[in-house]
Amino acid sequence: MAKRKLQRYSELADLENVIELEDYSPTTISPLKGRWCERIFGNENPLVLELACGKGDYTLSLAKRYPNKNFIGIDIKGDRIWRGAVAAHHDQLDNVRFLRIYIDYVTNYFAADEVDEIWITFPDPYLGTKKINKRLTSPFFLKKYREVLKRGAFVHLKTDSPELFEYTTEVIEQEQLEVDFLVEDVHNHYHEQPDLDILTYYERMHLADNRVIRYVRFRP
Repeated sequence: MAKRKLQRYSELADLENVIELEDYSPTTISPLKGRWCERIFGNENPLVLELACGKGDYTLSLAKRYPNKNFIGIDIKGDRIWRGAVAAHHDQLDNVRFLRIYIDYVTNYFAADEVDEIWITFPDPYLGTKKINKRLTSPFFLKKYREVLKRGAFVHLKTDSPELFEYTTEVIEQEQLEVDFLVEDVHNHYHEQPDLDILTYYERMHLADNRVIRYVRFRP
């Protein structure tokens, strides 16, 4: 398994739909900042990010549904990104790219008002109290999202973790953010929200384990 991962890491450099972190320094500013749609996609379509995308299940599914939007799946784990990038190439999805960076550096890669939407699907909940700032809905990260999102843009959270969901709703209340939609049980409560029917690899496992999937859409 380790040899296979190493092979996938080495193949990332040859995948045209993958951009890797140029430098691990927090001071490095990407030359693509503010120019993603122009230089990478060759259009002016809305730009959507999936953070901690893993294999990119949501990125790929959304890209198929919305060919007039640009999608970037972001993760640091190259073997997972490899899977998504290969699938996107196989399906000829020209509106998909994968970016291998630490999400902490997202403001080094995207400019103010460049991003139209952010999806966070089944992230690590980092349940230990010492890891609160690692949670992707913590005030630490929300501040970064505000710097790159257009005014009025949404952040979507879909999770099987009741602890992360409760934490997120508490942060939303504390920061007086606007909740646009919330559902406590995506697959057992009636709703008409689009795109919640997309199932990731991990979501299928969670459902088989009878876990409840929760969702909230808010403006940060």
